Amino acid sequence: MNILLKSAVVIDPKSVFHQKTNDILITNGVITRIAPNLSTEKVDTVIENVYVSSGWADSSVCFGEPGYEERETLTNGMQTAAKSGFTHVLINPATNPITDTKSAVLYLKNETKNELTTAHPIGALTQGSKGEVLAELFDMKNGGAVAFGDYKKAISNNNLLKIALQYTQVFDGIVISFPNDSKIMGKGVVNEHISATKLGLKGIPALAEELCVARDLAVLEYAGGKLHIPTISSKKSVVMIREAKSKGLDVTCSVAIHNIHFDDSVLTSFDTNFKVLPPLRDMETVVALREALNDGTIDFITSDHFPLDIECKFKEFDHASYGTIGLETIFGILNQYVPLEKAVELLTAARQRFGIETQPIAENQQADITIFRTDETYLFENKHILSSSHNSAFLGETLQGKVIGCIANGIAVINEVN
Repeated sequence: MNILLKSAVVIDPKSVFHQKTNDILITNGVITRIAPNLSTEKVDTVIENVYVSSGWADSSVCFGEPGYEERETLTNGMQTAAKSGFTHVLINPATNPITDTKSAVLYLKNETKNELTTAHPIGALTQGSKGEVLAELFDMKNGGAVAFGDYKKAISNNNLLKIALQYTQVFDGIVISFPNDSKIMGKGVVNEHISATKLGLKGIPALAEELCVARDLAVLEYAGGKLHIPTISSKKSVVMIREAKSKGLDVTCSVAIHNIHFDDSVLTSFDTNFKVLPPLRDMETVVALREALNDGTIDFITSDHFPLDIECKFKEFDHASYGTIGLETIFGILNQYVPLEKAVELLTAARQRFGIETQPIAENQQADITIFRTDETYLFENKHILSSSHNSAFLGETLQGKVIGCIANGIAVINEVN
């Protein structure tokens, strides 16, 4: 199949075509020509006036399968990722059974091997994600796991974190440590703020996150190794991570797209789609997180995509499950807060951190690209949801920019053709 991208602007600092406008011909998944004014003869699909970047990677997604197929199957989840512009996704061990063995990692790899989007399993750090005994980390690494962490569960045992950081150095592994002290969190369900008091909801103080971040960085400084702190939501977390980087510690962090878009004022509706972990913080914190995105302290953005069936959300706020989907909306939201090149950087930076091979956009290279436009705005509605579950916090929000499609692994998914 021949696809011609006419008047395409390349956004790829590693490419000689960066910020230049050219036509790009892709034949059977390979970039065969990049030049001005290529002929449209013998071309199956022509797409005009687009931007092209290296394929995006999301560092934190959940799909239900295995165990929770009613929420999202791997097939539908991977197709949703592809239509949302992601050629690579890191899949959390939020499954049943937990992804804590090499065979579980291989299951995810094998079930998705024919998809456009490549799955990169995150292995559980501890057996059953119970926080007691390290899982089979080296075996999972050999099976294709790119990092190790217990999804939405903090490492409560300080020594276990130390041993994990020391052990993973042997095979260049990455430890993921979710920062949330469950004892400090208690029965909290939203940000500890005046809005929580007005709503009569128990609050989660930022301290629950900050204590874990401080501990994690102290252990990292002692033990060495590679640490990733996912979905931070606190100003003090930003400051501590910035200082740790200035010391040369090997640490990265991410923020969830909903935590830079919403503040806790939206909770007045008691809409359980806004119940997320970490919780939505106050506007002052949201502004600080946006600044940290732009100054490079926060390394990449994530959808923290977590499909949930209606039974998990259609109940009292206190009892509803945490989580929102976000793959479909991440670009249209991020595009409103950072310049285009920064948006692409935040959407692709996880590739380098987690060892995903990346080649510059060039002739005779296998295509691994995302195609998008930036100028169109539209209201996000139920009809735009691609996931099996509809628990989106972004319903009714205005998005700016659209993913036109992506091409990878010799497969093309095009959402819109001129």
